[in-house]
Amino acid sequence: MLMKSAIIDIGSNSVRLMLWADGKSLYKKVETTRLGEGIAQIPILREEAISRTIAAIAQYALEANQENARIFAFATAAVRVAENGAEFCNRVKHACGVEVEVISGEEEAKLAFLGALSEEDGGIIDIGGASTEISYRVGARTAFSISLPLGAVRLYDDCGEDENELLRKISHSLRSLEGARPMKTTYAVGGTASTLACIRCGLTVYNGAQLQGLSLSAEWVERAAKKLLSMTAQERRTVPGMDIRRVDIIGGGALLLAEIMKKLGLAEVKFSDRDNLEGYCVLRRIV
Repeated sequence: MLMKSAIIDIGSNSVRLMLWADGKSLYKKVETTRLGEGIAQIPILREEAISRTIAAIAQYALEANQENARIFAFATAAVRVAENGAEFCNRVKHACGVEVEVISGEEEAKLAFLGALSEEDGGIIDIGGASTEISYRVGARTAFSISLPLGAVRLYDDCGEDENELLRKISHSLRSLEGARPMKTTYAVGGTASTLACIRCGLTVYNGAQLQGLSLSAEWVERAAKKLLSMTAQERRTVPGMDIRRVDIIGGGALLLAEIMKKLGLAEVKFSDRDNLEGYCVLRRIV
């Protein structure tokens, strides 16, 4: 009988579940709850977002129990920076008995690294809802790693879909990347990257195995970002491959990825379906 583990990733935009056994992912699920909405203006998790997120966690915990799986849960930027982050974790435990580990920005970068690259050299760009992690490894050692307090949800809350305002905000945040020189092989992970990968292929049903390793050129990402920002929300809904749960935040997220690639001099990034969920299993030695 397989020893199963359920890994729950509590992000700023979505809550994800991965069922893990025998060193591999059996399946993944995602529920968009926007836990980090409004946190750019006031560093407090909103009651409505908390309720949606706890409901999603409780449903995943129920599913995990039905699978006789051990439950591991971790939270990222929104809970990390919120003044009521500890209260949120306590409410999750009270509601469904799940202990939430709040990880640092440095740990978050490491999770994406371990998930996408395993022991290989290369770079990672992980655009989340409220933070973005960029790191790369050379000769099995981390050569650069940074967590930026900027993500797709935070950009939308701050700038809406105004391209000039988005560029101003992004440019200011990317000053800390001066001098960074990533490896040629750089992977993009997270919801912004997966949505762009689906759009690139016109996939209406997500297939991680099919998208793994897909190349996204800097030219295409920038063109896609500008096109998405020029569209109305209704027009974006009709784009083949669009995740309608991200229809409002994808333009800013895509523009952020384009600007990071430009700043780092990357001609392309490759999409990885393996990300911080798998990385958490590696880091915590979950078999």
